[in-house]
Amino acid sequence: MDKKFYITTPIYYVNDKPHAGHAYTTLVADVLARYHRQNGEDTFFLTGTDEHGSKIAEAAAKHNQTPQEFCDQVSGVFKTAWDKDHLGIAYDYFIRTTDPNHEQAVRDIFQKLLEAKTPANNPVLYEGEYAGLYCTGCEKFLTEKELVNGLCPDHKRAPEVLKEKNYFFRLADYLPAIEQKIVSGELQILPEHKKNEALGFIKQNVPDFSVSRSSVKWGVDLPFAPGQVAYVWIDALSNYITALGYPKNLELMAKYWPADVQLMAQDISKFHTIYWPALLMALNLPLPKTMFIHGFFTIDGQKMSKSIGNVIDPNDLVAQFGQDGTRYLLLSQFPLGQEADLQASLFKERYNNDLANGLGNLVARTANMIETYLAGKNPITKKNSLNLNNDLPDLNKFFIYEYLVAIRSLIDQANRLIDEKKPWQLVKTDLASTQEVLGQVGELIILVAEKLAPIMPAISAKITKQFTSDIIKKEEALFPRLN
Repeated sequence: MDKKFYITTPIYYVNDKPHAGHAYTTLVADVLARYHRQNGEDTFFLTGTDEHGSKIAEAAAKHNQTPQEFCDQVSGVFKTAWDKDHLGIAYDYFIRTTDPNHEQAVRDIFQKLLEAKTPANNPVLYEGEYAGLYCTGCEKFLTEKELVNGLCPDHKRAPEVLKEKNYFFRLADYLPAIEQKIVSGELQILPEHKKNEALGFIKQNVPDFSVSRSSVKWGVDLPFAPGQVAYVWIDALSNYITALGYPKNLELMAKYWPADVQLMAQDISKFHTIYWPALLMALNLPLPKTMFIHGFFTIDGQKMSKSIGNVIDPNDLVAQFGQDGTRYLLLSQFPLGQEADLQASLFKERYNNDLANGLGNLVARTANMIETYLAGKNPITKKNSLNLNNDLPDLNKFFIYEYLVAIRSLIDQANRLIDEKKPWQLVKTDLASTQEVLGQVGELIILVAEKLAPIMPAISAKITKQFTSDIIKKEEALFPRLN
C-alpha cells in the first residue's frame, strides 16, 4: 500500500483577519505536505476556518452584519491570503464549520456520544448544571486563579458569571488511557516540554467539561437538546474527521485517518492533547500520531497586539517581498517549536543578504558567465559530480529552520567555488576547465533548487527550468534588491 500523510492546521477563528501567526503555522504545514508529496506519498493537507460561537456573533453585530455574512467575508480573507497569488498554500481541502455537511456531521457525532459508554461503562454524556466565569474572547470558562485583577489575562475584560444546564463529557473516565498513550509515545506530543505539559494537565485531574451551551445562539443546534448548541470547541475539533466525511462517508477516513501530524500554537494545546483524544476514544477512533505544538512569538520583542500596531498582515509581506521571499523570511527566523522573536525590523536586511545577494546573485552571475563564456551551452554533466552531501536536516523531524541553514551553506559553497576558480580569468586560457567549474556550480544550483521546492516552490521551479535547459540565459533578478 502507498504511504499516506495527513496533516492539519488548526482552523482559524474568524473574529479577525489573518496575521503572521496564522501564516506561520499554515506555511509549516504547507512545507511538510509538499515534502511528503515530493516523496511520492499520498498526502492530504487540511486547513480552514472556525466560525461559530458568541464571539463571532458579537463581532458580526459590531459590523452590522449577520453572523453568516460576517463569516463568509472573513473566511474569504483567509482563503485569499493562502491562495496562489499570495502565500501559495497548496491545501487539499479548506473546511468551514458553517458548511452544512460539517454541521450535520457534528450533530451525528453528538448523537453517537449520547449513545456511547465510557471504559467504566458510564454514559459518555450526562446532564448537569454549570456555573462559572466565562470569557467570550476565549470562548471558555476560567477559574478565579487564572484571572489577573479580576480580568481575563488575554482579553483584559471581566468574564461573565454564567449558570446554565448543559451536557457534560465524562472526561475523568478517559484520563488514565490518555496518560498511558502519551507516556508510551503512541500519541507523540512534540516538543518534549509540551508532552510534559500535557501530562501535567492530567495530573491536575482536568474536570469534566460541558459540551453544549444554552446561552449561545450562533452554533450547531443539538437535535436531542432543544435550545442547546454544540460548544464551539467540540464543533471545531471535529473538523479534522468531518473533513474526511466522518461519520457518514468513510472512504477518506479509511484512507487518511489517523492524522500523521496536527500542528498548532500553544494556546490551544490543552484542547488538542486532552479533550480531542478523549473525544476520539469515545467515538472508538484511533488517535493522531503526532501533535506538534509551537510557541508564541513576539514581534521585534513585543507581544503581537492591535493596540501596539505590530500585527503583521501576510498580504503586506507578500506585496513587499514576493511570495517565496515571504515564505523564506517567516520560516528562517527560528527553530520550530520555540518561543521566539520574529524580527520584522530585519526582514529587509535579511531579504537582501540571503536572497538578493545570496541565492539570487549566485543564479544571476552563474547564468551570465555561462551565457558569456560558453555561448549559453549548458555545462552541467554527470561528470561534474562534486560528491555532494545531500543529507540535509530532516524535514520529517520538523527541522525547517536547520534545513534552511544547510541550504544557505550550499549556496555559500557554490559562491566560494566561483570566487576560488575565477572563471573570468580561467576562460582566457582554459575553456574546458571553465566549462567544468561552471558545470559544478550549476549542479549545486540545481541541488539547491530541488531542496528548496517545498519551501520556495515558485523560485525552485524557475531555477530548475533555467538550469536544465539546453541553453542557459541570464534572466530577470529572482529577488530584486530592496533599498
